[in-house]
Amino acid sequence: MGSNFDSQAAEVIHCDCRMISGCEDSQTSADVGNVGQFQLPNPAGRSGGACTSALLNVLYNKKSSAVTTSEPSFVEVLRQMRNDLQKGRFTQNPQLSSSRKMDLSTPFHIVNRDADINSTRRAVLIGINYVGQQGQLSGCHNDAMNIKKYLMECHGFEESNIQMLMDDGRSTNPTRKNIMNALQRLALESQPGDSVFFHYSGHGGSLPDDNGDEEDGMDETLIPVDFKSAGQIRDDELFEKFIIPIQEGVTVTCLMDCCHSGSVLDLPYMFTADGKPNSNPQMQQNSKFNCVKMAKVAMRVLPAAMNAWQKASRQGNAAAGCMTFCMAMAPVVQSLAKDWGRT
Repeated sequence: MGSNFDSQAAEVIHCDCRMISGCEDSQTSADVGNVGQFQLPNPAGRSGGACTSALLNVLYNKKSSAVTTSEPSFVEVLRQMRNDLQKGRFTQNPQLSSSRKMDLSTPFHIVNRDADINSTRRAVLIGINYVGQQGQLSGCHNDAMNIKKYLMECHGFEESNIQMLMDDGRSTNPTRKNIMNALQRLALESQPGDSVFFHYSGHGGSLPDDNGDEEDGMDETLIPVDFKSAGQIRDDELFEKFIIPIQEGVTVTCLMDCCHSGSVLDLPYMFTADGKPNSNPQMQQNSKFNCVKMAKVAMRVLPAAMNAWQKASRQGNAAAGCMTFCMAMAPVVQSLAKDWGRT
């Protein structure tokens, strides 16, 4: 059962994607009034999200430690995040989900281990304070700026390859359309060997499932600044338009600092740092991930990508990314279609 699930998940999702979320689907995430309690170096502002602040605190402390020379593992990072959150009296449990059943003792890394001199590091960073709206937040812009500083100083991301979306009147406005355009461009531009970082700090939500594909009957969502007129962004759309198009060989790291975010990317494996004793922590299958459902999503995406390639070709534009994606998705549909009738 496990090996079949593993192989099908790998056929549907080509990239190596991992997501750290601030809480489980059923939990809410917290805003921090003063991120100084997490001892961040030169934070961009006093307020911030508890998840973002806790992760940066762990990574900066490990980097500056005179005792530890090796990189912390993924499980060490998650557990230390939970400890820091508990010290601040935050009850949320950070969660790691991934596209592969990864070894949790693997050293935490953001940059692709197969990166070479020609590879690119790209990021989309979103901070939404919902300025002037009911439910206004105060620390999401600071979160985005703190992550930008960390990526540039510690991982060599170039500012020209970092797109900021914030409702601050200066950056690209984080509307539904702008968020999805940024993520789709990030997916299609990234090539094997590249590293991708996606950070979201803002409100997260859940809506009744609109297509019958969720075990718990709820879709997890991101809430753009114009959600009242444009609607929320469902997990299905993020999976279809951001995760599926990313090519094999791309390393993707996502940080979701919002409520109800545990499975907002619909990835097949997960680990929750819930504080329970476990000497041999393992990634578990996400019961909400349905390989057949995701294969059908892939089949919907393929014609759309082909249409985009054909349109771009008629216009004389370079469309290598779309063409590569179409070629990659064809065997997915072929290899999984035979299983549909048995599920």
